[in-house]
Amino acid sequence: MQPDDHVCLCFRVSLRKINTYMNRENPPVASLISECLGAGTGCGWCVPYLKHLHRQHELGKGEPDIEGSADDYAHGRSRFRATGERDETSAEEHPGEPG
Repeated sequence: MQPDDHVCLCFRVSLRKINTYMNRENPPVASLISECLGAGTGCGWCVPYLKHLHRQHELGKGEPDIEGSADDYAHGRSRFRATGERDETSAEEHPGEPG
């Protein structure tokens, strides 16, 4: 994703805003990212991605990122909202990432 793409689509919170928040506040747990404009408190789609970004931040992996395009991400969220299920590309399990 690009820095200005929205991670939290409900509240339009961009990857850049989330990374800035994590760099400034260094939240000890991923759930505190919700203090960044309510990220993760709407439909719940972005919660595993927020956890993934937080894990990258904790590991010092440079600028935390989400693989894939913003369009693919938005389509995944549309499927999630329609079915309540995530597909295999969700951030819950990223190959090579601890978790």
